Amino acid sequence: MPLGFGHFREHSMGIFERFLTVWVGLCILAGVSLGYVMPSVFEAIAAIEFNHVNLVVAVFIWIMIYPMMVQVDFNSLKEVGKKPKGIILTLIINWLIKPFTMAALGWLFFKVIFADLVDPQSATEYIAGMILLGVAPCTAMVFVWSQLTKGDPNYTLVQVSVNDIIMIFAFAPIAAFLLGVTDIEVPWRTLMLSVLLYVVLPLVAGYITRRQLESRDGGRGVEMFVQMLKPWSVVGLLATVVLLFGFQAEKIIGEPLVIVLIAIPLLIQTYGIFAIAYVSARSISLPHNIAAPACLIGTSNFFELAVAVAISLFGLNSGAALATVVGVLVEVPVMLSLVAVANRTRHWFDPGE
Repeated sequence: MPLGFGHFREHSMGIFERFLTVWVGLCILAGVSLGYVMPSVFEAIAAIEFNHVNLVVAVFIWIMIYPMMVQVDFNSLKEVGKKPKGIILTLIINWLIKPFTMAALGWLFFKVIFADLVDPQSATEYIAGMILLGVAPCTAMVFVWSQLTKGDPNYTLVQVSVNDIIMIFAFAPIAAFLLGVTDIEVPWRTLMLSVLLYVVLPLVAGYITRRQLESRDGGRGVEMFVQMLKPWSVVGLLATVVLLFGFQAEKIIGEPLVIVLIAIPLLIQTYGIFAIAYVSARSISLPHNIAAPACLIGTSNFFELAVAVAISLFGLNSGAALATVVGVLVEVPVMLSLVAVANRTRHWFDPGE
């Protein structure tokens, strides 16, 4: 690659990442507009699924996280066990705090504050959708947030892997308890297929790619390859946003007030959980490349799973399904704002930077 072209591409990518919030906002508008104007196209794409997992969305998410998986150095994973505080923090936030605060906020807003604005049945379904978001910690998107905050990719992988294992066993009982349903049916195939598509397959592909590149020139090819793929990672993110909002365009346009009502407690939850996690991370002296991803994992949601479970349990047109889609609407721009906060406060954790 000529030096001039490489320099131009790196500089352009920096500008693109710097204004990522703008591009995400434009993609949200594009998704809603296209979904409203061409609903049949999005209906056809939505029909390409297996066990409630949309395969087109899965491909774009795969494109999004594959470059990050190439950066994972398995030789360094054995060192992660020597730094358990980041994993412990993530687990406490994800499983002992977040689901219960989400349920409490949902009840407070839709049974008390907004009680006169929505009917009781819809309020119950909105709370259910919020709970499903709260019980599903982030799996795929967290690799994006980790990369944007220069997080340790190996540590992030372990954090996500531990959460995935716990989610298999804890998702159903916690959701059942908070929903007040004793016979809740969790679509296990959806859960396992999501983990396979969003974590296992790109991880294996990244490992094979890294081994091939390291065998050629001692690792220098890894960095060049990752830099080459970074624009595709962002393309995967933006394409995913367009599709998710295109699928739900009619709901979003048809119920604007409800969207706002659901978004308010979700915003409070997201910023509140991040604040709790970030202050805790600093108090236990975590380095920034572990603290930032740990807090962002605890803050964001596995929205693909939450949407799938809400549709499976309550139906495509239910208030629960709508609430999980609003979770997507809120999450992407809010998480980008928290990434900016984490990057601007790096010196709180690593003095001198």
